Amino acid sequence: MKSDNHYEAAFDAYLRKRGVAVVPVVEARRSYLDAEEVKSPDFIVVGSNAAKLVVDVKGRKFAGADRSGRPRHVWQNWCDREDVVGLVRWAERLGDGFRGVLAFVYDLPPHVELPRGTPDQFVFRGRAYLLRGVAVGDYRARMRTRSPRWRTVYLAADDFRAVVKPISHFLAPPPAVKSTAGSAGGAES
Repeated sequence: MKSDNHYEAAFDAYLRKRGVAVVPVVEARRSYLDAEEVKSPDFIVVGSNAAKLVVDVKGRKFAGADRSGRPRHVWQNWCDREDVVGLVRWAERLGDGFRGVLAFVYDLPPHVELPRGTPDQFVFRGRAYLLRGVAVGDYRARMRTRSPRWRTVYLAADDFRAVVKPISHFLAPPPAVKSTAGSAGGAES
């Protein structure tokens, strides 16, 4: 976590307000898994409902402008390919039940009004934010190259809508793994 990054500070404050165990990761140096460098996550999160997350925060301003200056209301969801790879590796290494999540923290300008009851709106230090997340496996399965030179990736708008969830969704118990023990083609003896 970078203390001067208002998106990460807002995400941290949101989690603390919810009473979630949070370990901000200081990114002053690169981390290593085995002998290889890997991008550090921003947070390790453990929720009271057995939620275990390794999170990378992507701060985005909502309601930018296109090249002609006209308002463009797009939920930007791009990130570095390295962010995706790092989250997958950290979740695997942290083990049992950890899930990688890309947290998109949108800074909402004052003129943007969301429908009443929109989950995970959060005001921090006088700014309004909307917190959304995508499971890194879902992101990786649908990601497209945005810039080969900068090694960035993104999700098409329809794909993003299909997999994005309020960040509170990831703080709920993880999905149960279906057991196939004892079933042999559905026949009982």
